[in-house]
Amino acid sequence: MTRRIIGPFNRVEGDLEVKVEIADGAVREAWVTSPLYRGFEHILRGKPPRDALVYAPRICGICSVSQSVAAARAIAAAQELTPVPNGLFATDLMLAAENVADHLTHFYMFFMPDVCREVYASEPWHAAAVERFRAVKGEAVPPFLAARAGFLHLMGILAGKWPHTLAIQPGGSTRPVEVQEQVRLSLILAGFRQFLERQVFGGTLEAFAALSSPDDLDAWHAADPGRGDLRRFLTIARSLEFEGLGRAADRFMSYGSFGPEDRRLFAPGTLVAGRRGAVEPAQITEDVSHGWMGVDTVARHPFDGMTVPDADNPAGYSWCKAPRLDGATMEVGALARQAIDGQPLAFGLVASGGGNVLSRIVARFIEVARLVPAMESWARALDPREPFCDTRAIADECEGMGLAEAARGSLGHWVKIRKGYIHNYQIIAPTTWNFSPRDRGGAPGPLEQALAGAPVRPGETDPVAVQHIVRSFDPCMVCTVH
Repeated sequence: MTRRIIGPFNRVEGDLEVKVEIADGAVREAWVTSPLYRGFEHILRGKPPRDALVYAPRICGICSVSQSVAAARAIAAAQELTPVPNGLFATDLMLAAENVADHLTHFYMFFMPDVCREVYASEPWHAAAVERFRAVKGEAVPPFLAARAGFLHLMGILAGKWPHTLAIQPGGSTRPVEVQEQVRLSLILAGFRQFLERQVFGGTLEAFAALSSPDDLDAWHAADPGRGDLRRFLTIARSLEFEGLGRAADRFMSYGSFGPEDRRLFAPGTLVAGRRGAVEPAQITEDVSHGWMGVDTVARHPFDGMTVPDADNPAGYSWCKAPRLDGATMEVGALARQAIDGQPLAFGLVASGGGNVLSRIVARFIEVARLVPAMESWARALDPREPFCDTRAIADECEGMGLAEAARGSLGHWVKIRKGYIHNYQIIAPTTWNFSPRDRGGAPGPLEQALAGAPVRPGETDPVAVQHIVRSFDPCMVCTVH
């Protein structure tokens, strides 16, 4: 039996290390470490509440809109303020644009370069994969980057700038859209759809979104295996048996996303043992027993959460806390969102093989195929004649919770306001859920669970299976410990 530290990982936002115990050619146990402390929860304490709209997006440059949305919703809840319809459409367009761009960036820039490694040189698909997907220089990368840049012109119209926009507010958006800009939004979306259908899917978005089972996915792939980068991925995924790699505990959670709170495009809930249930935010707690935090005797709800750094905690091995829902670990992300919403293919993939490398990647493409048509309808629904934002004073004594779905999963902000200033601000990011350390009961986090059993090839010092599993969760470590 040997122990090995893997990392720091490249192509990750922030710092990540994984310690693994290897026996009989496989990972026996894993410990996931977030080695960078940043302290945003401390920075926000004592600030005026609206300062959160400035500070929180700067937690991350990749998913700053998600942080803005969660912060705005937390303050809106404290104000008892509902965004106006135009503001909701505009915010949803910004959040969807960021999520779609994240999914595709993850695929082309983070995940696929790993299949180009020399360890796979004997595979019949390897030479073609290297030509198409190698880091930076693959032939698929320049057209993707050009399409992404054009797509994110949406942010210039809707947000003024990206990242770290200040347009997103509790009552909507401060950036109204003119008639000519509305037309431009539709043209940008039409051009991006052409790229997706030509290069990525090799067919219409609607056709892929309509796939209703793993068998349908196999038939779609077999009909034309060389058409589109998603089918090329499926060829590689089947060869490397990604469907059997990286399964955690199959407990999924989503706060729901897009649209009014009472009719989300992607429904909120949980999925455990094939059964969907409600997600109860009151049951969320954070355990710090294995974090580099001041020792706390109980797992606390975020409204009462404490962030007290203590690098000398003898049981600690990460700056990440351990969030739990009713005491249990939960996997979050596109797979959770789509399966909980009842999308047939995602639900079928979970039913047949649970959360694994294949199902997590495919779920991202299901989401892209569903989101872009939704964005087209939201752009048409904007009414330039109506207001885009509402305002209201913030009471001196109040509190609010803001829940959102970033590309990587469920994001929550909890704020307590006392005497007109932020008394406590706690954040649980998606990677905090997925990359959490053990809790007081010794239960490992989702990634730690998923790494158990990962094969290690003879002589490997940087096991490629571990890389694939980590990448399938698409970590954002700067959000994890903020």
